[in-house]
Amino acid sequence: MNIIDFHCDALLKLYESKGTLSFASAPELETNKERLKQGKVKIQCFAIFIEPEIPSDQKYQAALGQVDLFYSEVLRKNPEMKHIRSWEDFDRLKDGEIGAMLTLEGVDAIGNDLSKLHILHQLGVMSVGLTWNTANLAADGAGEPRGGGLTLFGKDVVGFLNQYQMLTDVSHLSEMAFWDVMETAEYPFASHSNSKELCNHPRNLTDDQATAMFEKGGTIHMVYNPPFINTDQYTATIPDLIRHIDRFCSLGGAKQIGLGSDFDGISTFITDLENAAKSQNLINELLKHYNEEQVRGFAFDNFMNHRPPLRQVRK
Repeated sequence: MNIIDFHCDALLKLYESKGTLSFASAPELETNKERLKQGKVKIQCFAIFIEPEIPSDQKYQAALGQVDLFYSEVLRKNPEMKHIRSWEDFDRLKDGEIGAMLTLEGVDAIGNDLSKLHILHQLGVMSVGLTWNTANLAADGAGEPRGGGLTLFGKDVVGFLNQYQMLTDVSHLSEMAFWDVMETAEYPFASHSNSKELCNHPRNLTDDQATAMFEKGGTIHMVYNPPFINTDQYTATIPDLIRHIDRFCSLGGAKQIGLGSDFDGISTFITDLENAAKSQNLINELLKHYNEEQVRGFAFDNFMNHRPPLRQVRK
């Protein structure tokens, strides 16, 4: 069963390896091409993430460096990998092809310069999370003690994303910033978050947040990181993850749940789901709890049915 995975950090690993890793088959990459094929991951989203310790004046260049690796190491060296640059491209993938989409995890790299975000969009970024866990000029992240919402610049960023039918990712936002996004974003979604009611982690979403997301037409994509699955634990099983799907289904989200592994960005793993090659283990377990149509929804169809409208960009 084909899968859309909305979050991995393979670009960061490739960038930090300084050319020593091959996307095609490096065992250090949980989302290398061979593993994506084995796990039937039809579309993989690749996050641009800049480590917080990078000096501010170097962050944009680091982002461009990861974009360059996306083009040179992921796409050019692997003809089966096809660049997803528009929502229509999801429908154009052929048998044997894997879609590759760029996302941005935190707008720290652009400072307060929207023109830099425009360039990243031109290079293929289609989804943007305003923050990582800390604060920046756009908003506070989930780990920022202040817990503030969107700044005026953050609202400008969301306006840009609305104009270009780009997704606004809430997964790393503070709760106040989440609610600000829900008021301003036309295309909100969560790329990799679970239920806070089941696992009290600041990166997870409350029932109220999840319900608001579903009411606005957004999707929530389950993350495979054990500390986001079981409170204060670094181990988890596939049934533990499915509990989070059950919880969101109980809130009316059965047709708005997807997957966002966080592979290559996590250090502990779900048993039997340690890399993309094992993705069908999750599908097989889901089929014990849900019918095939529902599981196809979680794996692929729910996001396809909730993509931003396929319309012309507003001028």
